[in-house]
Amino acid sequence: MQLNVRRKIYFYFICAMFKAGIGLFFLFFLFSVLTVKAQKADSVKKTILPVDTAQLNQYRIDPRKNALPVISRPITIQPEYIPTAMLDYKVSYWHKSVTFALNFSQSAFSNNYSAGGVNAVALGSNFDFKAEYNKTPFDYTTELNFIYGISKNKGQGSRKTNDRIFYDNKVASQISKHWSLFGSLTFESQFSKGFQYGTAPAPDLLISDFMAPGYITESFGFEYKPNKFYDLRLGTGTARQTFVKDTTIYHNIPGNYGVPIGKTFKNDLAFQAVGSIDKDLMKNLHLNARYALFVPYGESLAYVTHRIDATLVAKVNNLINVTINGTFLYDKTTSGQPQGTEGMALGIIYKFP
Repeated sequence: MQLNVRRKIYFYFICAMFKAGIGLFFLFFLFSVLTVKAQKADSVKKTILPVDTAQLNQYRIDPRKNALPVISRPITIQPEYIPTAMLDYKVSYWHKSVTFALNFSQSAFSNNYSAGGVNAVALGSNFDFKAEYNKTPFDYTTELNFIYGISKNKGQGSRKTNDRIFYDNKVASQISKHWSLFGSLTFESQFSKGFQYGTAPAPDLLISDFMAPGYITESFGFEYKPNKFYDLRLGTGTARQTFVKDTTIYHNIPGNYGVPIGKTFKNDLAFQAVGSIDKDLMKNLHLNARYALFVPYGESLAYVTHRIDATLVAKVNNLINVTINGTFLYDKTTSGQPQGTEGMALGIIYKFP
């Protein structure tokens, strides 16, 4: 009985071992097949197959052509010669301007006007010519200015309100950006006789005339010009000739304009400083001013001369303007006190170019 049981146990053990061996063999066989297939796939990937592009082009399908005809012409480019001539341009180093102004004022009153008043008519004129030749480092500037005014009041004769002749010439040579050596020649006088009007029956006194006085000034020195609208002259070597052609005028002007009585000419050596500004303060507002300082050598400081001339022009339009002008003068040879004049008028102004 026990023998049979043992045999059965051995039999089942051998069967189990046989089944396990068959399973392991099957797994080993499957693993070997998969490994061989993987190696073949890798060898296929690594193989580069040649491609015949000419054969592939036989299977190309071209798109259908446009039914509309397209005409294409070849582009030809060839040089063309255009005849040219030299333009006749000239460089001008001159800058010129002319200004003419005419001012008119008038007032009228009825005979029974309670506030009173005198009918009056006044006319004033101003002519200003400027020219500059500028070719660095050389510069030449000339200015000619005529001013004349006259008025007529009822019951009185015509009377002069303003009178001046001014002619200035300057030659300069630039030595730095803002400084130059300059030489200048200036002439100043007036057109007609001037009187000191008295009340009747006192007569009117003649106090000035053409070349009584008249001034010619030669100056040499340094000029400072930081911009185009302002300049300052320092005339370290200046000579001025004063002319009084009327030898009787000293009766009304004791100083006789610095000329010895009985003489018509006097020469002075001096230091002179002249500063001028010519600028648009606003769009329609222009200022022109000139200050002259004259310090004679060998004289006391009481004989130092100061003169300021200023003109302010406010343009209403291209022709109409309002002009305010004034002059301040201190000259001991004409008066021991400062002198001044001022005028305002509405008129026309024309400037070109």
